Amino acid sequence: MRKLVIAPLLLPLGLLGQLGESRLGFTHADSLRGSIGPYRAWWNVVAYDVRVRPDFETRSIIGATQIAFDALTAGQRMQIDLQQPLVVDSVLSDVATFKDGAIAVSYAAIPFEHDGDVVWVDLPQAMKAGEATTITVYYHGIPRAAKSPPWDGGWIWRKDAQGNPWMSVACQGLGASVWYPCKDHQSDEPENGANLRITVPDSLQAIGNGRLRGTVKNADGTTTWNWQVKSPINTYNLVPYIGKYAHWSETYAGVDGTLDCDYWVLAANESRAREQFKQVPAMLRCFESWFGPYPFYADGYKLVEAPHLGMEHQSAVAYGNGFQNGYRGMDLSGTGHGLQWDYIIIHESGHEWFGNSITTADIADMWVHEGFTDYSEAIFTECQQGKQAAEEYVIGLRKNIRNDRPIIGPYGVNEEGSGDMYYKGANLIHMIRHIIGDSTFKAMLLEMNRRYHHRVVTSAEIEDFMIGFNERTKRLLSKSIFDQYLRTTKLPVLEWGLAKGELWCRWQNGIDGFSMPVAFTDVGGSIGPVRVGTDWTRAASGLKGSRAIAIDRNWYIVDKPMMKARLKKALRGRSADE
Repeated sequence: MRKLVIAPLLLPLGLLGQLGESRLGFTHADSLRGSIGPYRAWWNVVAYDVRVRPDFETRSIIGATQIAFDALTAGQRMQIDLQQPLVVDSVLSDVATFKDGAIAVSYAAIPFEHDGDVVWVDLPQAMKAGEATTITVYYHGIPRAAKSPPWDGGWIWRKDAQGNPWMSVACQGLGASVWYPCKDHQSDEPENGANLRITVPDSLQAIGNGRLRGTVKNADGTTTWNWQVKSPINTYNLVPYIGKYAHWSETYAGVDGTLDCDYWVLAANESRAREQFKQVPAMLRCFESWFGPYPFYADGYKLVEAPHLGMEHQSAVAYGNGFQNGYRGMDLSGTGHGLQWDYIIIHESGHEWFGNSITTADIADMWVHEGFTDYSEAIFTECQQGKQAAEEYVIGLRKNIRNDRPIIGPYGVNEEGSGDMYYKGANLIHMIRHIIGDSTFKAMLLEMNRRYHHRVVTSAEIEDFMIGFNERTKRLLSKSIFDQYLRTTKLPVLEWGLAKGELWCRWQNGIDGFSMPVAFTDVGGSIGPVRVGTDWTRAASGLKGSRAIAIDRNWYIVDKPMMKARLKKALRGRSADE
């Protein structure tokens, strides 16, 4: 997740993301990383088994990743991603032989070659569509070290306040291939999940995603911790946490049964964490009510203290907010409502629904993750403090919108769009809620999470779903709304005014054919939403006397009221045109 902050002189311009600002040009390497080329397209990841052993003193790792996959079409050459300066030592492939009526599996070394951050692997023979096998990639080296995690990511080497090693990884945007070999693209999640086996000194604990399946004490004074994720998981979400941890657990009676909740924090912080993490059950109740069941009952819910601010690591959410409410003690909305809850607990847990369960194929469409998750902050504010507070919160976020570039980025080159995907995305969703109404909106969120549970999607798919959800949304929402707010930086301007007791309005500064309903507030009530296009529309009539009319504050638009004389002139022009 990536975020703009209120005080750029004090904090980085990006929150929880690694990609930085838009680039002017892209290379062949960008295309290899960001697109599904011919040597990625023919095979599908079924499962990962990642083994890693870090050495804190040398800042190095050794590891092996087994990739189970099947062939969608015929193919032989594979693109495996592993970022420099990590080095592949060998690649082994399963070889099945038949002897005495039985199948025997052996492993054979196969050729490979490094090409920057890509490793080309040539299987012993071409696979046919429907066939399945595994390869194992052995590697070692000094991985890229995170300079300012999670914004400038990589492997994190730190010590806690007591001098114990504290290690983890932050790699959203940068990519999981910064520390293990994989198909590093959001479109291919392993449908059978992943194992993560972490070998560390006996004095430390190693935490991973999913459930702990066991530990093995080794003869050299180390222990291997084996964690298993049963659900599909994005490659950047699979991470180790290594440190001197304390652990406790509880169960939550959720809509899909009993949910196991586990908490791992540095031992010295346990008492503070136990108090702060009491927010989790309230968060789960709120989000399950609005979004549907927590998506990963099979793997449980975890909060893990991390040596960085936080990240939405699936079933092992990274927490580093200092056991305080707000975002590092600040309210990003400036309203005070965000100081009533812990930003990292609420926001990063919201990603379990939007980002981890529903995942976009290309990071250019990341607004689906971040816009909905940012709006989950307003949803939790509503659950906790009421609807008015929630409206004030999301409206307060607008001051952080830059409108610097489109929210949707260029496709196929591993490039996000504008950081406005957070605040502007949330305000777009908030506005759609007020266009279609609360009950329809809530039903839409529930159906969205049911329909796209553990699915990879595109922005266009989500837009079409929202427009076509029911007869009401078909009538009120148009593709032009999404194109205006996601694919341009222009805000629509509403010209409006009163003439002879009638309220007239039209959109300016919109894309061709722009149409969006809008609501007005009036003394003692409201007007609309009224469907408005680029031609003058009569929104209401019979408005006699002095009226305190204003555009509903829940619309993120430019307000351009017109004096009566100018409006009459504009309307005369309309009559002349007709």
